[in-house]
Amino acid sequence: MNPVIDAIMTTRAMRRFADRPVADAAIETCLQAAQQAPSGGNVQPQQYMVVTDPALRAEVGRLYRLAYDRYERSLPDPGDMPDERAAASWRRNRDASRHLADHLGDVPVLVLFLQPIVPWGGEDEEGPLDIGRLDASVYPAVQNFCLAARSLGLGTALTTVIRIRTDEVFELLGVPARSDGRRRFEIAALVPVGHPTGSFGVAPRKPAATVTHWNGWGSRK
Repeated sequence: MNPVIDAIMTTRAMRRFADRPVADAAIETCLQAAQQAPSGGNVQPQQYMVVTDPALRAEVGRLYRLAYDRYERSLPDPGDMPDERAAASWRRNRDASRHLADHLGDVPVLVLFLQPIVPWGGEDEEGPLDIGRLDASVYPAVQNFCLAARSLGLGTALTTVIRIRTDEVFELLGVPARSDGRRRFEIAALVPVGHPTGSFGVAPRKPAATVTHWNGWGSRK
């Protein structure tokens, strides 16, 4: 298989990590790859916060666990799912996510992707211009980062639940606010990075053909 396609197909979420350090140089390589991601208007809105200090990681981990605890309470009961296979898959994902929540502070590197809170789009004589969301220029950088990490044998997982505790995270890490105290940035993603204990592989997904329409809705090949 083409090595690029293979890397894309096997960059799955890894939520269990070995107790091994990750070199700063590896993270810098991944960040360089992230910076080369597509960016609407070449605005490159993202900022990266890399957390390697053990005490800071532990505190981010504590906040993440609190956020996940709250989120977990809102999740549906898999017993209510009519398909047992889907329920079993859901439980596996839930258990892996719970493990990450309980151990995030132990992961050697945490990378937060930040984006500014700014007006985006515009308006003309016909009304507002919907040109999409600003984070459409941030998440490609997240994926580039994860792909680069995969190429170096490092595991990652794109997470967002930490947004529930944004204010405390920003205070901890010294992220600046506006002069009136309002947030200047928001968290697009928190990506843990480490040597995975599991194996890279193709994650279960719907076949592309089942969600693809050719030249009109419902027209499939």
